[in-house]
Amino acid sequence: MTRLFSSLFAAAALVLCTSALPAPEPVVGQPAPDFTLTLIGGGKVKLSEMRGKVVILNFWATWCGPCKREIPLLDAYYRKRQDRGLIVYAVATEDSLPPFQLRKLFAQIAYPQARSIRGPYRTLNGVPTNYVIGRDGRLRYADAGAFTLEQMNQLLVPLLNEPVPADVAAR
Repeated sequence: MTRLFSSLFAAAALVLCTSALPAPEPVVGQPAPDFTLTLIGGGKVKLSEMRGKVVILNFWATWCGPCKREIPLLDAYYRKRQDRGLIVYAVATEDSLPPFQLRKLFAQIAYPQARSIRGPYRTLNGVPTNYVIGRDGRLRYADAGAFTLEQMNQLLVPLLNEPVPADVAAR
Protein backbone atom coordinates (compact mmCIF):
# COMPACT_ATOMS: atom_id res chain seq x y z
CA MET A 1 0.00 0.00 0.00
CA THR A 2 2.83 2.41 0.85
CA ARG A 3 4.52 1.65 -2.45
CA LEU A 4 1.25 2.33 -4.35
CA PHE A 5 0.77 5.60 -2.45
CA SER A 6 4.38 6.64 -3.18
CA SER A 7 3.92 5.88 -6.90
CA LEU A 8 0.68 7.85 -7.07
CA PHE A 9 2.25 10.77 -5.19
CA ALA A 10 5.26 10.78 -7.54
CA ALA A 11 3.01 10.70 -10.62
CA ALA A 12 0.88 13.56 -9.27
CA ALA A 13 3.98 15.61 -8.47
CA LEU A 14 5.32 15.03 -11.98
CA VAL A 15 2.04 16.21 -13.54
CA LEU A 16 1.96 19.30 -11.33
CA CYS A 17 5.58 20.17 -12.03
CA THR A 18 5.36 19.73 -15.80
CA SER A 19 2.13 21.73 -16.08
CA ALA A 20 3.81 24.63 -14.28
CA LEU A 21 6.78 24.73 -16.65
CA PRO A 22 6.88 27.76 -18.94
CA ALA A 23 6.32 27.22 -22.65
CA PRO A 24 9.54 26.83 -24.63
CA GLU A 25 10.97 29.93 -26.29
CA PRO A 26 10.35 30.16 -30.04
CA VAL A 27 13.43 29.00 -32.00
CA VAL A 28 13.71 29.39 -35.77
CA GLY A 29 13.71 25.97 -37.44
CA GLN A 30 11.95 24.28 -34.51
CA PRO A 31 8.23 23.60 -34.01
CA ALA A 32 6.58 26.89 -33.07
CA PRO A 33 5.24 26.92 -29.51
CA ASP A 34 1.49 27.31 -29.35
CA PHE A 35 -0.12 30.65 -28.54
CA THR A 36 -3.65 31.87 -27.94
CA LEU A 37 -4.82 35.23 -29.24
CA THR A 38 -7.80 37.09 -27.86
CA LEU A 39 -9.11 39.06 -30.82
CA ILE A 40 -10.35 42.65 -30.75
CA GLY A 41 -13.63 41.62 -32.40
CA GLY A 42 -14.15 38.82 -29.89
CA GLY A 43 -13.18 35.20 -29.86
CA LYS A 44 -9.92 33.37 -29.44
CA VAL A 45 -7.65 31.56 -31.87
CA LYS A 46 -4.78 29.19 -31.23
CA LEU A 47 -1.77 28.56 -33.43
CA SER A 48 -2.45 24.82 -33.20
CA GLU A 49 -5.75 25.45 -35.05
CA MET A 50 -3.91 27.11 -37.96
CA ARG A 51 -1.65 24.23 -39.00
CA GLY A 52 -1.50 24.09 -42.79
CA LYS A 53 -1.49 27.90 -43.04
CA VAL A 54 1.43 30.33 -43.24
CA VAL A 55 1.09 32.57 -40.19
CA ILE A 56 2.61 36.00 -39.56
CA LEU A 57 2.44 37.19 -35.97
CA ASN A 58 3.17 40.92 -35.99
CA PHE A 59 3.90 42.94 -32.85
CA TRP A 60 3.51 46.68 -33.43
CA ALA A 61 2.96 49.96 -31.57
CA THR A 62 0.91 53.03 -32.40
CA TRP A 63 3.89 55.33 -31.77
CA CYS A 64 6.24 53.33 -34.05
CA GLY A 65 7.07 54.96 -37.39
CA PRO A 66 8.28 51.76 -39.12
CA CYS A 67 5.12 50.00 -37.89
CA LYS A 68 2.96 52.67 -39.50
CA ARG A 69 4.73 52.07 -42.83
CA GLU A 70 4.54 48.28 -42.46
CA ILE A 71 0.79 48.08 -41.73
CA PRO A 72 -0.35 49.01 -45.28
CA LEU A 73 2.22 46.59 -46.75
CA LEU A 74 1.06 43.71 -44.52
CA ASP A 75 -2.56 44.55 -45.29
CA ALA A 76 -2.05 44.59 -49.07
CA TYR A 77 0.02 41.39 -48.96
CA TYR A 78 -2.61 39.65 -46.82
CA ARG A 79 -5.46 40.72 -49.11
CA LYS A 80 -3.61 39.31 -52.14
CA ARG A 81 -2.39 36.08 -50.53
CA GLN A 82 -5.02 35.03 -47.99
CA ASP A 83 -6.59 32.69 -50.54
CA ARG A 84 -3.22 30.88 -50.72
CA GLY A 85 -3.27 30.17 -46.98
CA LEU A 86 -1.66 33.31 -45.51
CA ILE A 87 -2.89 34.50 -42.13
CA VAL A 88 -1.66 37.68 -40.43
CA TYR A 89 -2.40 38.54 -36.81
CA ALA A 90 -1.32 41.82 -35.27
CA VAL A 91 -0.73 42.42 -31.57
CA ALA A 92 -0.42 46.04 -30.41
CA THR A 93 2.04 46.48 -27.57
CA GLU A 94 0.81 47.52 -24.15
CA ASP A 95 2.16 51.06 -24.56
CA SER A 96 -0.04 51.68 -27.62
CA LEU A 97 -3.37 53.46 -27.68
CA PRO A 98 -6.30 51.49 -26.25
CA PRO A 99 -8.27 49.45 -28.84
CA PHE A 100 -11.35 51.69 -28.71
CA GLN A 101 -9.19 54.58 -29.99
CA LEU A 102 -8.01 52.47 -32.92
CA ARG A 103 -11.43 51.43 -34.28
CA LYS A 104 -11.11 53.52 -37.47
CA LEU A 105 -7.70 51.99 -38.23
CA PHE A 106 -8.89 48.45 -37.48
CA ALA A 107 -11.90 48.96 -39.78
CA GLN A 108 -9.53 49.62 -42.70
CA ILE A 109 -7.22 46.65 -42.08
CA ALA A 110 -8.29 43.25 -43.43
CA TYR A 111 -6.20 41.09 -41.12
CA PRO A 112 -7.30 40.43 -37.53
CA GLN A 113 -6.05 42.45 -34.59
CA ALA A 114 -5.45 40.85 -31.20
CA ARG A 115 -6.20 42.36 -27.83
CA SER A 116 -3.76 40.03 -26.10
CA ILE A 117 -1.56 36.99 -26.57
CA ARG A 118 -0.89 34.09 -24.26
CA GLY A 119 2.30 32.22 -25.05
CA PRO A 120 6.06 32.72 -25.22
CA TYR A 121 6.03 35.28 -28.06
CA ARG A 122 7.21 38.85 -27.40
CA THR A 123 8.91 41.76 -29.07
CA LEU A 124 12.55 41.16 -29.99
CA ASN A 125 14.70 44.26 -29.53
CA GLY A 126 11.89 46.59 -30.52
CA VAL A 127 8.90 46.89 -32.78
CA PRO A 128 7.80 45.87 -35.21
CA THR A 129 8.66 42.26 -34.47
CA ASN A 130 7.50 39.56 -36.85
CA TYR A 131 7.29 35.81 -36.43
CA VAL A 132 6.54 33.63 -39.46
CA ILE A 133 5.33 30.07 -39.03
CA GLY A 134 5.22 27.67 -41.98
CA ARG A 135 2.44 25.29 -42.97
CA ASP A 136 4.31 22.51 -41.15
CA GLY A 137 4.12 24.37 -37.81
CA ARG A 138 7.83 25.24 -37.69
CA LEU A 139 9.00 28.75 -36.90
CA ARG A 140 10.66 30.01 -40.09
CA TYR A 141 11.49 33.61 -39.16
CA ALA A 142 11.68 35.75 -36.02
CA ASP A 143 13.17 39.24 -36.04
CA ALA A 144 12.61 42.87 -35.17
CA GLY A 145 12.31 45.39 -37.97
CA ALA A 146 9.71 46.25 -40.57
CA PHE A 147 9.34 44.04 -43.61
CA THR A 148 9.95 45.39 -47.08
CA LEU A 149 8.04 43.97 -50.03
CA GLU A 150 11.22 42.28 -51.26
CA GLN A 151 11.80 40.61 -47.88
CA MET A 152 8.21 39.43 -47.71
CA ASN A 153 8.39 37.95 -51.20
CA GLN A 154 11.71 36.20 -50.50
CA LEU A 155 10.38 34.70 -47.28
CA LEU A 156 6.70 34.10 -47.96
CA VAL A 157 6.46 33.04 -51.60
CA PRO A 158 8.40 29.79 -51.01
CA LEU A 159 6.36 29.07 -47.86
CA LEU A 160 3.08 29.70 -49.65
CA ASN A 161 4.23 27.36 -52.45
CA GLU A 162 4.87 24.51 -50.01
CA PRO A 163 2.17 21.85 -49.98
CA VAL A 164 -0.13 21.52 -47.00
CA PRO A 165 1.21 18.66 -44.86
CA ALA A 166 -0.59 15.37 -45.57
CA ASP A 167 -1.78 14.97 -41.97
CA VAL A 168 -3.47 18.40 -42.17
CA ALA A 169 -4.90 17.97 -45.67
CA ALA A 170 -6.54 14.69 -44.59
CA ARG A 171 -8.65 16.45 -41.93
